[in-house]
Amino acid sequence: MFHAKAFAPFENLATKLQPHASGSDDGSHDIAHILRVFKNAMRIQAVEGGDARILAAAVLLHDCVAVEKNSPMRSQASALAAKKASVILVELGWDGDDIAAVAHAIVAHSFSANVPPETLEAKILQDADRLDAVGMVGAGRCFYIGGRMSSALYDPFDPAGDNRELDDKRYVIDHFQTKLFKLAGGFQTKTGRALAATRDQRLRDFFAAFLDEI
Repeated sequence: MFHAKAFAPFENLATKLQPHASGSDDGSHDIAHILRVFKNAMRIQAVEGGDARILAAAVLLHDCVAVEKNSPMRSQASALAAKKASVILVELGWDGDDIAAVAHAIVAHSFSANVPPETLEAKILQDADRLDAVGMVGAGRCFYIGGRMSSALYDPFDPAGDNRELDDKRYVIDHFQTKLFKLAGGFQTKTGRALAATRDQRLRDFFAAFLDEI
């Protein structure tokens, strides 16, 4: 059941946008993910500033088009989501400049799209979304996606990839080194960087403990 109050003070906006918010059955990009990103974004915005309404709409619609991680269309997912979000906001009577601001934030949030965020709201959304990829939640999502992609947990003979090429499509644990450990260095805001540093250490501690157990 959807609880709009969780998106306070944007309950009305959340109610209108929630039906469009998630485009698939992917449990790593569901309404729980969107709520976590919203909380991250509001936490950063409270310190850094920016238009909270623009940010809330961008959060709610940033995954409105679903493209699987292993799809050749993956790098276009955020652009497709931005286009769909723009249509939705036009129908709700939003101003053109505000729609453009939301669309840019959505396009620029994606790691695979490699589009630099040019506004504060875009920088905050990118940070808020990437915070959900580090720390304990990031580890959980990583293994969930690996299972969804039918990947093995690790190479039983070289789990850390010391003497082989890392392959995160074949082994879930490889994704820590190919992507997740690289995220903390790319955060856009001071607040985001501080939050990322804490979560990055948790992720590295998890990785070390995982290797120790196998």
